[in-house]
Amino acid sequence: AWPERRPLMSELIGKLAPDVIGTQEGIYSQLQDLAADLPAYQWIGVGRDGGSRGEFMAVYYRTARLESLAFDHFWLSDTPEVIGSKTWGAKHARMVTWVKFRDRQTKQEFIFVNTHFDHEVQVAREKSAQLMRERVAAFDPKLPVLLVGDFNAGAGRNKAYTMLTEDKFFTDTWTTARERVNEGIGTTTGFKAIQKDGPRIDWILGRGPWTADRIEIVTFSRDGQFPSDHFPVIAKLRLATTP
Repeated sequence: AWPERRPLMSELIGKLAPDVIGTQEGIYSQLQDLAADLPAYQWIGVGRDGGSRGEFMAVYYRTARLESLAFDHFWLSDTPEVIGSKTWGAKHARMVTWVKFRDRQTKQEFIFVNTHFDHEVQVAREKSAQLMRERVAAFDPKLPVLLVGDFNAGAGRNKAYTMLTEDKFFTDTWTTARERVNEGIGTTTGFKAIQKDGPRIDWILGRGPWTADRIEIVTFSRDGQFPSDHFPVIAKLRLATTP
């Protein structure tokens, strides 16, 4: 139950101290709780069914490091601007939240994109990947992009992954990182156990001059209690300075 997991979730995020976080499946009350527990962060999001309804693809960011310049949402469907829309055989609406950030230290700008692909329908995952490419290609080409999320597709094992990474449209920071921690562990737990050789379905993909120094599948738990049914994936990234 969330009241039991909430302290672990807040403790883990506090220890990891990321500058930006993409969440999936959070409902409004949970996201508000997390915001109360993490006063160094602000968050942006909307429910996938509109307003505060349904799951969010919320983005939390550390305000001391990052400044939000713009944000928007779209839905993974044939009508991306229609709130709560779903097609391609998916039972649930799936969506994207993106935020344009400025790094307060370096003054560099980038776009952070957070999503959650369908868990049942492969065609929906592939259509979502295609739409994602089209939308990202329409961003300002000078701005680097990070795409994160629960893709419900094994990296290197699913066509949706190939569609996003082929021709180097996106680069998987897991494969390019100088250091990888907990390689070979699946990113889902089902709240029960670590999966050895399980699928890595949660990705951090980069477009532009990103360098991954370190990336980790974080297997934190206490007394058999996991903070989530997925392990967080955390990367230490550097963005090259443009001339």
